[in-house]
Parts: sequence; C-alpha cells; structure tokens
Amino acid sequence: MDIILLTALAGIVGMGLGGLVAALFGNISPKVMCWMLSFAGGVMISVVSFELIPEGIELAGMTIAVIGLILGIAVVAVLNRVLDRVTIKDGDNLEAHISGAGTYHESGLVGKPALLRSGIIMLVAISLHNLPEGIAIGAAGTHDIRLGVILAVVIMLHCIPEGMAIGAPLIGGGMSRGKAVALTALSGVPTMIGGAIGMLIGGISDVALALALTGAGGAMFYVVFGELLPQSTLITKSRYTTFAALLGIVVGLLITSLH
Repeated sequence: MDIILLTALAGIVGMGLGGLVAALFGNISPKVMCWMLSFAGGVMISVVSFELIPEGIELAGMTIAVIGLILGIAVVAVLNRVLDRVTIKDGDNLEAHISGAGTYHESGLVGKPALLRSGIIMLVAISLHNLPEGIAIGAAGTHDIRLGVILAVVIMLHCIPEGMAIGAPLIGGGMSRGKAVALTALSGVPTMIGGAIGMLIGGISDVALALALTGAGGAMFYVVFGELLPQSTLITKSRYTTFAALLGIVVGLLITSLH
C-alpha cells in the first residue's frame, strides 16, 4: 500500500500540481519549461546511473542489466513511433517535441482547436509514458523502500513541468481550468498501474526485479537523451538547458547519497 501511495504522489499529485500551476499563472514560457524539464531530466540521469543500474547489476549481473536497458530503450522508442503515426495529421507542420515524454507536438496550425488538440495528444502520450516510471517505483520499492521514495520524489519533480505542458494548451484551447487540472492529474493514474505491475514483477525473482529496474532506467534514458535534452536545446537556442541538466545530475547525486 505504501508503494501505491508513492506512485500516486509521483504521478497524480505531480501532474496535478503542474496543471494547477498552468491554471493559476496562464501560459508558461517555453524556455522556463525547458529549463525545468532539463533539470528534472538531469536528476533522473543520476538516479538511473547511480541507483537503478547498480542495483540491477548487483541483483542479476551485468548481462541482465544490459538486456534490461536495451529492452527499456526499445519499448519507448517503438511507442514513440506508434504515437507519432497515430497522432500526427497529414499537413501538420511539427516544429518541436517539448515534453519529457518526447511526444509534445507543437502544431503549426493556429487557434484554439490546435491548442486543444496538442493538449489532448500530450495527455494521451504522457499518460502512456508514465507507466514505466510507475514500474520503476514499484519494483524499486519492493526491493528497497528508500529507493522507492527517492524515485517517487524524482519522478514527481519530472511530472510537474509535464503537467504544465498539458494544462496550458488545454486551457488555451478553451477547456475550463478545473476540468483541465482534473484531466492533467488523471494522466498520472498509469503511474499507479505501473507501480502495481512493478510490485508483481519485483516479487517473482531477482532476475525479474533487475530487468524491471534496468528496463525502467532504459526508458528514462531514452526520454532524456533521445527527446528531452535535444529538443529543449532546439527550442531555447541556448546552453542554459545543458547547465540545468548538469545541475540536476549533481542534485540527483546528492539525493541518491542520502540513506
């Protein structure tokens, strides 16, 4: 039950807070959002590198850890490809992917319908990407509740700017603020589902637990290196996103050193 509560904190509360910020303060500067996402991405890099991967290696060896990383990367890469094919309409001028899930498509179309459509696309895409993050919390918490807490906090930090990225276009597209915040918070529900899956996998064997931890780590690596950092740099056209990510790595290292 504690682990499920942790996933709710990370997903529902994190996403809901982001939606609430968007509702209270209106349009968020893309640069500020990119800096926040890059910082959160840096923290995720530290947790994966200094906690998830070492735990996976300790549990089942280097070979299983590498297999888990590859599987995690492959699953998210395929999911992104499928989402692109399903959500992109012919003729859209897609300029950027800005969300942490790598699937926020800023359409070249203008007006409220385009904003609403962008928000819905992000809502669906980020909801799906929250699943492996929940698996990481569930599997890690089953092995070591301290690690589960650390992951929950880190993922919540990551979910807040993602919630902002969902809430802003939904509200700009004409949706009421209350409904936009509620839908944004609900996009964190898959985190709880993933948490339950992670708990089940973690209880099977050390090999299954190692695959769950490193698989989730591979998914997070893909999100950060394949989408988040390159697109944040493209949007801001500055190196501040790099500095934000490096600061996040340092902060993440300090977090993982806590016992």
